[in-house]
Amino acid sequence: MVTFVFLTVFLDLIGFGIIIPLFPFYVKSMGGSARTIGFLLSCFAFTQLVATPLLGRLSDRIGRRKVILLSLAGNAVSMVLFALAAKASLLPLLFGSRVLAGATAGNLAACQAAIADVTSGPGRDEDRAKGMGRLGAGIGLGLVLGPALGGALSHIGPWAPPLGAAAMATADLVGAFFFMPETLDLERAVTKAAGAAGSSLAAVLAQPRLVVVLLLSFCTSLYMTTLQVAFALLAKERLAWGQSQIGNVFALFGVIMLIIQGGLIRGISRTFGQVRVVAGGSVIAAGGLLGIAASYHLLPLIAGLVLLAVGLGVTQPLLASIAATFAGDRQKGVVLGFSQSAGGLARTAGPTLGGFLFDGFGAGAPFIGGAIVALIGFALALGLRAERAA
Repeated sequence: MVTFVFLTVFLDLIGFGIIIPLFPFYVKSMGGSARTIGFLLSCFAFTQLVATPLLGRLSDRIGRRKVILLSLAGNAVSMVLFALAAKASLLPLLFGSRVLAGATAGNLAACQAAIADVTSGPGRDEDRAKGMGRLGAGIGLGLVLGPALGGALSHIGPWAPPLGAAAMATADLVGAFFFMPETLDLERAVTKAAGAAGSSLAAVLAQPRLVVVLLLSFCTSLYMTTLQVAFALLAKERLAWGQSQIGNVFALFGVIMLIIQGGLIRGISRTFGQVRVVAGGSVIAAGGLLGIAASYHLLPLIAGLVLLAVGLGVTQPLLASIAATFAGDRQKGVVLGFSQSAGGLARTAGPTLGGFLFDGFGAGAPFIGGAIVALIGFALALGLRAERAA
């Protein structure tokens, strides 16, 4: 089952990787600014913020598979709209495609819940961490191949990369339809539906450990937005990089994520403990962000990006594993949905804030802000460790 989920996320993230490194160039070509890029990414994140917990709760009731199929179909249609926007150079249509993509972006939370389904039970924290790491490896591998494929397709025309992403989403949809089994015991889900009120946001917020996990998800996603909004703009301004160089660097980022999440994360979490690794990853990410902010040459920029990839590589899958562990069997889907929504809230505010910081204070400002947020995440992880020890 983990293999099917890996393939689903892998194909999905290839499509994501195809367009994200090129995203600033699309907006600039349509007359937008750094602030426009921020607003556009925020539109996606806001609709994702609203939709993801609803889709997570739905997956707890009707099954993971149906929600994953719905999300993949929405992604495929949104990428077709993206390609049309690129072909006609229509910024409003680009906004429309991102809103639709956000509204159906319940795929990752449902996949995380599916992993949690098949690794539930006492004493299975390491298996869950490994499963979430495999999921992260699918993300990393998609981010390796996606930018390279996007760079190659961009030579055909601006519409080609998003159309390629639409083809990936369609292939993902077909594969999931025919080969992905349901992981949720639907009979038990129906029995538990009467307790669905206990999976409300208020009930989740009544549990201090889950609140800290949601805040950590928020901080991690907030500092990650700097990469999507400002990295390409900083590299273009300071090093005169174009689409090809940006795509290659994002591919390097994906390779590092793949190595960590695909092979190393289980051993790292077993040796040091999940919460401690999240705390250390936050510090490493802060160092990487500060390195990028101070970079005017190739080697410091790459070093900063490597540190950021390492920090995110260990933090992201373990946050999902910790959230699933604290949630329990009844509310895994909805808690992971709220965790994704906490990230969605960060991805709503972060791009807009990053755009304003870039335009108002310079290319390094978004990364300095991101480093501060990463250090806040470090403090939260220390608090979560103390809570677990209490």
